[in-house]
Amino acid sequence: SLQDKNALHLYSVNGKYLGSETLKEEVSDMCVIGEFIVMGSLQGFLSIRDLYSLSLSISPLAMRLPIHCISVTKEYSHILVGLEDGKLIVVGVGKPAEV
Repeated sequence: SLQDKNALHLYSVNGKYLGSETLKEEVSDMCVIGEFIVMGSLQGFLSIRDLYSLSLSISPLAMRLPIHCISVTKEYSHILVGLEDGKLIVVGVGKPAEV
């Protein structure tokens, strides 16, 4: 975060700069799962981005409260989202028929 601007920067394992994406939200937690980055923000949005292009894979999901932590089940079937008020939101991953 630099002067109210947030950005996500991508570097290779060897430290080569690969790109960046300006963010509208302040990231509170993130995890890398395969070829995706799952991020939660203090503004209450759950975002999934492509690891290599940093572009949004789906529209951000509004949780209405600040997100404090994110975890993904080991089968990659659900995203667990911990909110500021102590609630745990479980988000199914995949097509609606699969969820």
